Amino acid sequence: MQPSRLRFAATIVASGVLGGCGSFGTSLTNQRNAPDLSTERPAGDSSPITPLLEMMNALPQGDPARQAELFQSAKDAATVSPTTSNRLRYALALATPGHSGSDPVAAQRQLSELLARPETLLPAERALALVELQDVDQRLVLQAENRRLRDDAAHDQRDKALQSVKTRLSAEQDENARLRKALDEAHAKLEAVTHIERSINDRGATASPSPNAPATQPAPPPTP
Repeated sequence: MQPSRLRFAATIVASGVLGGCGSFGTSLTNQRNAPDLSTERPAGDSSPITPLLEMMNALPQGDPARQAELFQSAKDAATVSPTTSNRLRYALALATPGHSGSDPVAAQRQLSELLARPETLLPAERALALVELQDVDQRLVLQAENRRLRDDAAHDQRDKALQSVKTRLSAEQDENARLRKALDEAHAKLEAVTHIERSINDRGATASPSPNAPATQPAPPPTP
């Protein structure tokens, strides 16, 4: 998550807190009468989310070891002591992009579960959870669209490659057919030439006298 995005989130959260979170949809408006378990702090107090914003800012900027440490700390706290605050911290860690533990699908599920009971969250926590859930939803939609576009592109490439193979195969088949035809024609010509030569040789053998045949005697002169 970039610092500019965190500033945007903090601004939206502050606006939501000061406005009673009314700008985040009718779902919270309909639940204003639900018992608030966190009435000890003023409604406009955003201090509970300051450590959360700091964690979200530090997660993508640290080295891999520091990122893993911060993420594992949030995960362990939510596992060992699954309070609403710890669960929210872990959900926000999952929602924060830019580190190996980021998981928008799991973040979407956990943020939705937390917001299903908004009365257990402080106003600032509710506002931040809503902002992050909306961001996660948008990222998942974009990821799904990117996957679809990649799949379509891969399918188009496969189709083009297959068509290219078919074209080359057809050209090779045509060339083979042409070569077979030329070979057949050459074979036929060779057969014709061989037949002609054989015929000529046969006629020559018939016209020439045999060397073993007796010489013809001259006819005797006529008697006077």
